[in-house]
Parts: sequence; structure tokens; C-alpha cells
Amino acid sequence: MQWNLPNILTLLRILLIPVLVFVFFQEQPWARLAAAIIFIVAALTDWFDGYLARQLEQTSKFGAFLDPVADKLMVAAALVLLVSADPRIGVTVAAVVIVGREITISALREWMAELGGRTTVAVSMIGKFKTAAQMIAISLMLWQSDLFGLPIYQLGLVLLYIAAVLTIWSMIAYLRAAWPILKQ
Repeated sequence: MQWNLPNILTLLRILLIPVLVFVFFQEQPWARLAAAIIFIVAALTDWFDGYLARQLEQTSKFGAFLDPVADKLMVAAALVLLVSADPRIGVTVAAVVIVGREITISALREWMAELGGRTTVAVSMIGKFKTAAQMIAISLMLWQSDLFGLPIYQLGLVLLYIAAVLTIWSMIAYLRAAWPILKQ
């Protein structure tokens, strides 16, 4: 394993997961805002570690493996927290769709890599929009409190539903791109 700044940021994202869970369940007025800030810091390190790896030419196989794992762990943990706090069917279905898609696409990428078609399921623009909507949605829903009269949680919920739709759309796009190789 290479101890460089991008990999350290990725590991930090994983280490923030238990901190996020602990803070989320604190019955203090500051807890939800702190949980949102922790998640936002994690989301920013997701962008920043990749940027630094490219700029500093510190890409590594370990980083390429760990970065998507850290992302999926943080998002899955946050979604579980949100469902535990708001177990309505809409929140639950959106969480299941997002986590299910991540598992499906991860397996698809691994399988495609074995077949020599890894680039067939590279990250798409739809996937990037999905990720942005998802990260903002989760941050707002973790925060929960209204801001200047804006219903932050409800805005996050709408974005979560949009992210779930984009999730299905991007999964279909990935599966369609991989289909010619998969049906062989």
C-alpha cells in the first residue's frame, strides 16, 4: 500500500463512517448538523483524492481499488442512518435502489474486467449527475433542519428521489453498454 495524500484521504473517508454513525445518534441539538458536515467532508475528500492523485501523479492500484469502496461504504452507511430515522417506504425504496445499483454495477465492472471489457462500463455523465444529486440529497437529509424557511429535509428527499431515478437510468445505460459482451 502506498501512503500518499490521495490514499490517506480515501482511508479518512472510511474512518469517518463510525464517527458519522456515532454523531448521528447523539440526542443533541448539534448532532444532525455535525453528521451532515461529516458527510460533506467525506464527499469532498472523494472528489479531492481523485483530483490530487491525478495532479500529483500519485495514482495507485490500491487507491483505484479503495476509492470506490470508500464511496460506497459511506453512502450505504448514510442511507441506513436515514432509513433508520425515517423508515417510510419512499426513503427505504430509494435507499435500496441506490445500494442495489452500486452492488450490481460493481459486480458488472468486475465481471467485465475479467472479460476484457472494463472500459465498456466506465463512469458516465448520468452517473456523475446521479452522484451529485445523491451526495447533496444525503447531506440535506442528514442536516434535517430548515434554513431560512427552506424545508431542507424535504428538498433532500426530492433530490434523493431524483437520484434514485438517475440511479436506475444509469444502471440501464451500463447494462445496455455491456449487453453485447454479456450475451456472448
